[in-house]
Amino acid sequence: MKMRLALLAFLVSFAANFIWLGGPLDWRMPLAAVAAWYLADLLSGLIHMYMDYRPVPPGSGLADVYFYKGSHDSEHYHTLRKQALARVGPIDRLAFDFKFHHPRPEVLGRRKLIYQVRSTVIVLSLPFSVELNAACLIWHVPNWLVAGAIVLIVAGSLSQYFHGSLHREKNPWFILFLRRIGLLMTPAAHAVHHTTLERDFSVINGWSNPLVNVIFRFLLRRHILKEDGLEPT
Repeated sequence: MKMRLALLAFLVSFAANFIWLGGPLDWRMPLAAVAAWYLADLLSGLIHMYMDYRPVPPGSGLADVYFYKGSHDSEHYHTLRKQALARVGPIDRLAFDFKFHHPRPEVLGRRKLIYQVRSTVIVLSLPFSVELNAACLIWHVPNWLVAGAIVLIVAGSLSQYFHGSLHREKNPWFILFLRRIGLLMTPAAHAVHHTTLERDFSVINGWSNPLVNVIFRFLLRRHILKEDGLEPT
């Protein structure tokens, strides 16, 4: 029930964001949209990097789910997974999803849209959308900047859906179209990440991967990110 209310609050707030687009069209709008798409890709890479290497709470039962040897279609497995996920918050659930899909990437492609976007929407998109509305109420925010913010919200909210599409054989036409024009990355490009788990973390179009790779190597050398966070304990 709380999840549905949060998603409803996001939809209401996001619809209100469009109110602030009024006024004449501005030539800076497309530039802001492209910049926002790059920023969303950068954020997807940084979040992916963090979630991959963020340890999930020990003793939560997530390790039992991750290393489960029986059938993942069994009632026992689904009960175990449900109980473990109920013990942790949305950030840890998202971190577990990133880890869980590494040895079994096709699982992410089978997730429903709501499952893929809910954690991102609640943790990131909803607060940002509300803050955008508040800022526009208090100050005069240029409509080109609002347009960029809206694109950032859309791309950020759908980043895990875009990620899932990279592990799915059949995708809607708009995913294939966005890949064709370079706004979304291809499965082959994303496969580079899965070969090492140490590069190319961005999941929208990969434009920001050169920068994210530099940041990752720095954090790994400083032991801020540690390899033992890649799997639940």
